[in-house]
Amino acid sequence: MSAPPTSSSRPRPTVTEREARQVAEAAREQDWRKPSFAKELFLGRFRLDLIHPHPLPAGEDARRGEAFLAKLRDFCETRIDSARIEREARIPDETINELKELGALGMKIDPKYGGLGLTQVYYNKALAVVGTASPALGALLSAHQSIGVPQPLKLFGTQEQKDTYLPRCARTDISAFLLTEPDVGSDPARLATTAVPDGDDYVLDGVKLWTTNGVVADLLVVMARVPKSEGHKGGITAFVVEADSEGVTVEHRNAFMGLRGLENGVTRFHRVRVPAANRIGPEGAGLKIALTTLNTGRLSLPAMCVGAGKWCLKIAREWSGVREQWGKPVAHHEAVGSKISFIAATTFALEAVVDLASQMADEDRNDIRIEAALAKLYGSEMACLMADELVQIRGGRGFETAESLAARGERAVPAEQLLRDLRINRIFEGSTEIMHLLIAREAVDAHLSVAGDLIDPDKSLQDKAKAGANAGAFYARWLPKLVTGPGQLPSSYAEFKHEVDLSPHLRYVERHCRKLARSTFYAMSRWQGRMETKQGFLGRVVDIGAELFAMSAACVRAEMLRGRGEHGREAYQLADAFCRQSRVRVEELFTRLWSNTDDVDRKVVEGVLGGTYEWLEEGVVDPSGDGPWIAEATPGPSRRENVHRPIR
Repeated sequence: MSAPPTSSSRPRPTVTEREARQVAEAAREQDWRKPSFAKELFLGRFRLDLIHPHPLPAGEDARRGEAFLAKLRDFCETRIDSARIEREARIPDETINELKELGALGMKIDPKYGGLGLTQVYYNKALAVVGTASPALGALLSAHQSIGVPQPLKLFGTQEQKDTYLPRCARTDISAFLLTEPDVGSDPARLATTAVPDGDDYVLDGVKLWTTNGVVADLLVVMARVPKSEGHKGGITAFVVEADSEGVTVEHRNAFMGLRGLENGVTRFHRVRVPAANRIGPEGAGLKIALTTLNTGRLSLPAMCVGAGKWCLKIAREWSGVREQWGKPVAHHEAVGSKISFIAATTFALEAVVDLASQMADEDRNDIRIEAALAKLYGSEMACLMADELVQIRGGRGFETAESLAARGERAVPAEQLLRDLRINRIFEGSTEIMHLLIAREAVDAHLSVAGDLIDPDKSLQDKAKAGANAGAFYARWLPKLVTGPGQLPSSYAEFKHEVDLSPHLRYVERHCRKLARSTFYAMSRWQGRMETKQGFLGRVVDIGAELFAMSAACVRAEMLRGRGEHGREAYQLADAFCRQSRVRVEELFTRLWSNTDDVDRKVVEGVLGGTYEWLEEGVVDPSGDGPWIAEATPGPSRRENVHRPIR
């Protein structure tokens, strides 16, 4: 058996910006085989028929889901000590073991492998419950099932891999997903961890950062670069790795401003032998596997944001009814009341978005890659705003820790902890900035598919001429349809008109999705190849789409609840309030598409980086410690104690 190259002989990959984009583009799902409500929305086509009537879970799925939720709620209320987790910065082993016995590790795993086989809808409802009891515990379960071993094996694993690992993941073993490295975040083209073929094995070398669950994991999904060689296509590839394999070292357990119970660490691989049978999918398919896994996996995060919103509303209602200022409860003061209205309406809309996308994922009749990404983006941003408003409503008590409140005899409300815990959601599983770019790329896919060669500097004149002809034909058909639509007819969407009339909001969505499509077309015509650098513009386009999607989901959910006799009148009121609030934000975003400070900001940034404004930093001291901005991650043997602690 030949020895693989030493780690020191393998330089870190260096890639150009164009090469990095090509790697990301190759990992995208290129085809749209199923309809997508959100994709159509960005193209100016309001396909209400794709989401209305609101899809519902099958009776048996609902029965099993509700039965598990009842047991889980009881467990969360009686067995989870959230204050202890916050105080000790660790989830007690007994809590995790009891969750294993409950079957919580296998919520999404098929019963034939020992799992519960819950639908996406009920899996998300379960995470919302657990996340309110302990966000760190919710993150553990989510990382294990949404992006850990179970999901990629379900989609891409061999039958042998499923038979081997899924029963373990369903009942006993915790899994983790390892992609990020100390110097590689949202730019995987520079991935430095290698997997060198050696006989029937691969030999892994490298360092992974922010490995959620990595400290306690039994099984790891590891993304590593396979060098191209004879008989090996090479490329970024996914592997299942036993966490206790020789050469695997958890070198550090990271600590954060929130989610203090999170078992997140730094994991080093030094000459770790992984059987070729543990490779998930073919060589070079790692990023595609990761992105496809996240298409539905991303829904777990906004699901926990829904739970956070519900808790914020409960605390805001209870507190604002008893706290008096100037002779009446603070809720009756408009400045506070508007915050409560925002929390209530936004929670309703966010639940509508998550439930709708989840049910569509379960039915598998729509492509929900954009819907799931919008849910993650919108949920993480709005949940942080709701938590911030709750802290403001609570005043000084909102800034005070629950432990301190209890020590002086008041109710231990962890409002400040929620704000800290939620903050990571704007970074987890694709930061807000990356989500903007990812969604924008999908949103303009139709344009690039017909006109992309026109703005590609590497294409020949012949290719550009052909692209010009195709683009002319496409836009000749498409542009006239953006002029008029049912949103201009007062009678449209009349089935949403009851005591509260939601039909004007749906007409607004229809009109403004056409306006959004026209704006996108104009921007592409104006900037052409420079469009991808206009990240401020693209972010606003995506934010408008997110608001329009949320408005649509809120209205459809309200009508569904009305039809089922479940708080329909109140649901209509909340949907109406949300849509009115959302429309204010949409109008502002449309204004900022063309009236903004993007060019000025760019010049200021150049000045900051060039040292032009360094004088502005005078008059302070920097309490930061010494050390490099990015830790050294050269492959090699570990020189640290292994802090891996599997839970048994």
